Amino acid sequence: MTLNAVDQAICSRRSMRAFTSQEVARSDIAHILQVASRAPSGTNCQPWKVYVLQGATRNALVEQVCAAHEAMRADPTLAERYKEEYDYYPQKWVSPYIDRRRENGWGLYGLLGIGKADKDKMHLQHQRNFRLFDAPVGLMFTVDRAMGRGSLVDYGAFMQNIMVSARGLGLHTCPQAAWNGFHSIIKPLIGAGADEMLVCGMALGYADATALVNTFDTPRVPVKDFTHWLD
Repeated sequence: MTLNAVDQAICSRRSMRAFTSQEVARSDIAHILQVASRAPSGTNCQPWKVYVLQGATRNALVEQVCAAHEAMRADPTLAERYKEEYDYYPQKWVSPYIDRRRENGWGLYGLLGIGKADKDKMHLQHQRNFRLFDAPVGLMFTVDRAMGRGSLVDYGAFMQNIMVSARGLGLHTCPQAAWNGFHSIIKPLIGAGADEMLVCGMALGYADATALVNTFDTPRVPVKDFTHWLD
């Protein structure tokens, strides 16, 4: 079957972990967000709020969160200060999800030559998240606390639209839940109110085609493994 343009955009989307310094035009970002806003949402409430970080503000975010990440490594008790506002991941992992998680993590680290005992290298690779993988654009997404859990479903559709629309312009992305624990640093910096909850972040830019890490492609289970046909 020949893929149409939409299918090609979806299938070529991957979480890139190395970007070039090439700037992204503000008009392109605005276009992506306009297209993404066509996502469905319950009763058309459109719960998304987006903060676009470039230049000095982007750099300040990177500097402050990387400093907190380093401090937390030096003093693990600081982890209590940096907790997510909602459970993105389960409190207790079960199969098959833990198996897929491990396959993903060790597949990435194996590609990069990082072994289980390489704590320093693991830390540095994790911190790449907080450097936006060198992408020139960071997106931070928040939602009003007044909204229900269904708004996170709406948010997923909105963010998928962003990632697919970006592909149409030759751009790549990396959605990042890693930022969530540092909401106490991020929200004041971006001007988000106390009534807003950080949903996640995203790196946006032009992928570095020479970076080994960008050859990492995660597998997908076949349709038969997650579908029940009811005739």
